[in-house]
Amino acid sequence: MLTTGTTAPAFSLRDQNGELHSLSDYRGQTVILYFYPKDMTGGCTSQACSFRDLYPQFLEKGAVVLGVSKDSVESHKRFEEKHGLPFTLLSDPELQVIKAYDVLKPGKDGAPGKGPIRSTYLIDGNGIIVKAFGAVKAKENAAQMLEEL
Repeated sequence: MLTTGTTAPAFSLRDQNGELHSLSDYRGQTVILYFYPKDMTGGCTSQACSFRDLYPQFLEKGAVVLGVSKDSVESHKRFEEKHGLPFTLLSDPELQVIKAYDVLKPGKDGAPGKGPIRSTYLIDGNGIIVKAFGAVKAKENAAQMLEEL
């Protein structure tokens, strides 16, 4: 995990609609950047639906929610549509952002990791990491982040 007080690594990734998003697009806004292992799995669905259910409250507080996994743009689109997700899902198949944010899950017996640890960063409007949460609980993460705001 990256430490609080450091500048959040810049990135550009495609969302569930194929549109490019960069962290710099959100200058001046609070960003909740959450990493999750895989679309359509139990924990990840629970986490995403919790963010969905609290989304109006995040908007009231001026926060942007961005979910990141290694899944494809197409997989993200199916995930969004099936669960009515109102926020942006970013596709990181090359694991560049996952690695930059130091949330790559270690592989077994020293093998390279294949996906992210469920974790969340709270980034302020200047691009500084205000809080970093590793190994978060799927069902509790959205409420935890709302409390942090």
